[in-house]
Amino acid sequence: MSITSSLGVGSGMDINGIVTQLVTAEGQPQFNAITRQETAAKAQVSGLGSLKSALSTFQTALQKLNDINLFKTTKAVSGNESIVKVTSGSGSTAGSHVMQVTQLAKAQNSISATEFTGATEVVGSGTMTFSVGAKTPFSLTIDSTNNTLAGIRDAINGAAGNNGVTASIINVDNSTNTGTISKLVLTAKDTGLANGFSVAVAGDAGLSRLDSSTPANFSGVAALDAKILIDGQAATRSSNVITDVLQGVTLNLQSGAALGTDVKVDIALDNAAIKETISGFVTAYNALNSTTASLGKFAGAAGGSNGALLGDSTLRSIRSDLRQNTSAPVSSASNSFNTLKTIGIDIDKDGVMTLDSAKLDKALATNLSSVSDVFSSTDGVATRLKAKVTQYLQTGGPLDTRQTSLNKQLKVLSDKRNTVQLHLDNVQKSLMKQYIAMDTAVGRLQSTGAFLTNQLAQFSNN
Repeated sequence: MSITSSLGVGSGMDINGIVTQLVTAEGQPQFNAITRQETAAKAQVSGLGSLKSALSTFQTALQKLNDINLFKTTKAVSGNESIVKVTSGSGSTAGSHVMQVTQLAKAQNSISATEFTGATEVVGSGTMTFSVGAKTPFSLTIDSTNNTLAGIRDAINGAAGNNGVTASIINVDNSTNTGTISKLVLTAKDTGLANGFSVAVAGDAGLSRLDSSTPANFSGVAALDAKILIDGQAATRSSNVITDVLQGVTLNLQSGAALGTDVKVDIALDNAAIKETISGFVTAYNALNSTTASLGKFAGAAGGSNGALLGDSTLRSIRSDLRQNTSAPVSSASNSFNTLKTIGIDIDKDGVMTLDSAKLDKALATNLSSVSDVFSSTDGVATRLKAKVTQYLQTGGPLDTRQTSLNKQLKVLSDKRNTVQLHLDNVQKSLMKQYIAMDTAVGRLQSTGAFLTNQLAQFSNN
């Protein structure tokens, strides 16, 4: 007889229900305790994750401020962008210059003089050797497999050693304007005299029509270098994008340049970019302060819930370090500007940081170097905060150690839950056995009682 089918047969009791209630009564307090511990541990793990995320965002803002080149950031302005566009980068210095574009760089463009009937016309056979500036020449063999105009174009473009020439075909009117013919166009990949090319042919008369040593074989545009005057001084470059005339400044000569026209180029400190970075620091600080305040919140009698890291010693240390390192004077800065407050950044009693834009503008205009020192010198605010934040976020640091410990605790609690469940499963099996045995015994007693009652009734009737 199966256990299920014998439940309550003899006694009429709900044995399954009774056993379930007994097992629940024994296990529920243990499960409740484990759940409370798991909930608390998970909340702390989540809180530490939020804290690390806020610290990481703050670290990014600090890295930008800690870069001493920030306070050398410049912006370049062209007096005429139709002639030259300018951008400044690392290493540029403030100054004003006058320049002229006297010649634009051009890429060599050679168009075959021969009028071919079409791309499939056979040109000739032999060897073509291309020399591009001082680069290693490359050669290609022209034979029956590639001796058409299209075949030669493709052979040039596909040559493994091709280091500076592209080939194409144009279909244009013939010289008498009575029909359409095809011509081969060879173009240097880069501008400037150093990238000009020549074509030498060793072959039959047909292919020799593409030998550039015969001037009549090609027409087009010769390679030219860019030429400029900067503050009256001449500079020649192979490209129209010039990066090495003004240190840290890119001059982009425009195709529509009015040659010989004076253009003023101003390189000035980019205070707007500096202010934007400082403003980003203030925003990141306030976000971190808000996160730490929320995680350490004590709800008290006001209701609500406590912060996930209420009473956590690491959180207290972070809040203390933030306040101390942002408020303390910077020993490596000048006396006139040696705190955040002196350059327009203040912190109220709740730890909220504010930026006085006008005061910062004045500090930047008065002594940019000192403002830089406040943040990025050896004892600067960004320098010391970055060191602290790195310490907290590093592998094996206090936050990483706390998370590792909590995850181990959650694993122990999970194992404990499984152990309790295993014990309860055994208890349930044991109780079921006992109750089934009791139920069977009661059933037998009831059966015996019924038999005796029946016998007595028959005896009485006799």
